[in-house]
Amino acid sequence: MTAVLSPTSAPTPSARAAAGLAEPLPPRAGSFARYVRETSLLVGRSLRTITRVPERLSDVTIQPIIFTLLFTYVFGSAIHIPGMRYQDYLLPGLIGQSLGFGIIGAGVATANDFSTGVVDRFRSLPIHPMSVISAQVVGQIIEQVLGMVIVISLGLALGWRPDIGLAGAFELAGLVLLGLFAFTWFGVLLGMLIRSPDAMQGIGFAIVFPLSFLAGTFVPISGMQAIPRAIGEWDPLAAFVAGIRQVCTGVGSHGSWPLEHPIPAMVAWCVAIIAVCAPLAVRRFRSLSNR
Repeated sequence: MTAVLSPTSAPTPSARAAAGLAEPLPPRAGSFARYVRETSLLVGRSLRTITRVPERLSDVTIQPIIFTLLFTYVFGSAIHIPGMRYQDYLLPGLIGQSLGFGIIGAGVATANDFSTGVVDRFRSLPIHPMSVISAQVVGQIIEQVLGMVIVISLGLALGWRPDIGLAGAFELAGLVLLGLFAFTWFGVLLGMLIRSPDAMQGIGFAIVFPLSFLAGTFVPISGMQAIPRAIGEWDPLAAFVAGIRQVCTGVGSHGSWPLEHPIPAMVAWCVAIIAVCAPLAVRRFRSLSNR
């Protein structure tokens, strides 16, 4: 005995089962909607791993606290900045340094996912390839924002008093987010090129640590010797530090064009880094996926 399906109405699930028909698949979301949904799911997966491996956040929690306390009380007792308290000079520099160290965090996390086979499992699933990279970038930015909140909160507790209003606060937040976005793409690209967490950490420190010291983070660039001063004046991190310091204190820097116009220079550096690193990261991921 077979069920008769009415041609004028959609068959119910029980009628389809009685007729031996397979249940129709739900309509598939559009490409962009799928991309956004899959990216958000992968970001959630990345954040959930923090509860199982909390030491992952040591670079954005413990490290900023140590740097802030160490440099405030060690350098602050020995360095005098004319017309400015050292806390007001140092804390914008530490925010810029934290932006730079975001390269290492993003690179190590990306290299770890490749070395442990996580990305290989993602590639075997029917998901949008770009969602894997986008989730890595967004997840790392969220973690780095936590580090920024810790640095700013600790700085305020230690006596930092930024001279900014509501508009300045929005400008500072925009610059920080733009810097995080740019440096995270750079870190993700390095992580895919190196693909070893230990090597990525060593290479990242070798790149970022000297640049952060030459960027006027702790002492003015103008007081350096000729060679380090020349490097510092064109250091990308120097524009970031000078831009954040100008927003927070209203005090400008002197020297090269990026130091005298730090905010346009910072935006230009960020746009250039994103324009170079984002396409190269996507190309690198595709080449690894085709192997």
